[in-house]
Parts: sequence; C-alpha cells; structure tokens
Amino acid sequence: MEVLLAGLRAAGEPTRLRLLALCAHGELSVTELTLILGQSQPRVSRHLKLLVEAGLLTRFREGSLVFYRIAENGESAYLARTLVDLLPDDDTELSRDLVRLDKIREKRAELAENYFQENAGQWNKIRALHVPEADVEARLQELVGPEPVGNFLDIGTGTGRILELFARQIERGVGIDLSSEMLAIARTQLERDEFRHLQVRKGDMYNMPIDDRSIDLATLHLVLHYSLEPGLVIAEAARTLAPGGRLIIVDFASHQEERLRTEHKHQRLGFSDREIHQAMIQASLEPGPVDSLIGDPLTVKFWQAHCR
Repeated sequence: MEVLLAGLRAAGEPTRLRLLALCAHGELSVTELTLILGQSQPRVSRHLKLLVEAGLLTRFREGSLVFYRIAENGESAYLARTLVDLLPDDDTELSRDLVRLDKIREKRAELAENYFQENAGQWNKIRALHVPEADVEARLQELVGPEPVGNFLDIGTGTGRILELFARQIERGVGIDLSSEMLAIARTQLERDEFRHLQVRKGDMYNMPIDDRSIDLATLHLVLHYSLEPGLVIAEAARTLAPGGRLIIVDFASHQEERLRTEHKHQRLGFSDREIHQAMIQASLEPGPVDSLIGDPLTVKFWQAHCR
C-alpha cells in the first residue's frame, strides 16, 4: 500500500502527469522535456526527481545528457502505465505536448539522418567485401529460431538494426553502444516503429550496465573486430547470461585485408574458430556449432555458445 500511495502522491500534480505521459512515448532528455513543457529546467528536474524516486520513471545518463523513460520493472511500473492509460486522449494540454514531442523527434531524425549519410560510404565499402547483409541477417534468424525470447541484449548495437530484426519475438530488448551518434539513429528508428519494449543505452562493451545472469540471448554482430581485447568482451557478455542463455557472435573469419585496419579502424583482422572457442571456454561458456557464409574476400562466421 505504501508503494501505491507514494506513486499516487508523486503523480498527483499536473506537470508530473504530463511528464509521465511524455516519457511513456519514449526516452527524452531534460532539455527536450523542458522545451516541450515550456518550463524552467530546475523546475522540470525537480518534478522528474520525484517521479524517479517513486519508481514511476527510470533515469539513465548518456554522456553529458540524462534521459528519462517510463518504468518497466518494479512494483510501480504497472501503476505508471495504468495512470498513462487513464489520461484522456482529447485533453488539450496533453495534445499540445504531443505535437511538440513530434517536432522534437523530427529534429532528432534529421540529425541522425545527416550523420548516417555522412558515414554511409565507409559502411558500404565494408559491406561490399562480404556476402549481402540480408543473407547474414537471414542466417542469424535461422540460428536464433522462431521461439520467443525473454530478455535480449545486442552488444555494439550501432543503428539498432539487430534489435529491430528480433523485435517481434522478444519480450524486452536493449542495445549497448559507445557512440552517441549511433544511439541517436537507433533511438529515432525504434521510436518511429513504436517498439516501446526496446531501448538503447550508452555503454562500454567491456563493462556493460546490465545485471548479472539476466539475459536470455546476447548477440555480437560484426562488432568484435573493433575490440583490442575480444576475450574480455566475450567474458563480459557471458557475465550477463542467465542459466541456459545463449551468445551468438557474428564476425569475420581470419583474413588479410589490412586496409580494414588502416581505413576503418578494425583492431582485428577476423578470428579463428580456435580463438573464439578458447575465449568462450575461459568465460565458462559451452561452445556450440559454427556456421559460415563464404564471401570474397571476407567470410562471415557465426559462433554460438550457451551458459552452463
């Protein structure tokens, strides 16, 4: 009862109800919420603090920015969603807020698209060296299978494409990436498709903001070759896996394309089966089958493992 009363007290104020409604539509920064509400940042921050303390909103930092979204876990999450669902659709003030929210999203999308266009050339050069991305995604889907997935983690999520790929069969998904620009693209796309059960977070793949033994399926999709310490990345992924949880690594077989190191910042020129299997064993994972898609000059490999 105390949790319920605390939640009701926190939400029982017009501005805080508006904040709750806005954060139910996606992740928003303090600056964005200030622009939408037309109120001072200190005042908005105080309201947000009360909502977070009551468990109705969650708060996370991304570089210099702090983002908020409606709570998904905990005793107050159900109350938060119930209150939002009870808000009238025809409320004038809430309708104005949503119009301003759309403008914020349009600006986000514009910035993300500009970054994507500026960098698309180098991504396309790499893709031209291996089999089509659609074939890689299709094989990954085959390996994951059609069964529902509880908690899904995509490490080095980039534009969030792998989150999108499995959006309809996972209960909850999170993507981790160190690039704020990439996260902006991913967040824009996920919100455009209204995948509210998916989210992205800024984080280092060596030290992820993910609880131990909480993930049912984790993927490393064409990201491990950027790591100086791939064994540490695999160990960190293993830390997050629940008993029986799976890890699928998609990356290049060993190759000699030195230009990828000099022109595209690849730290490793692919991996051997032996190296990946040893890293999995050292991380207390059980290695599984290995699959391949042969390209010219790059072959894409699929290494699987599960948590004992």
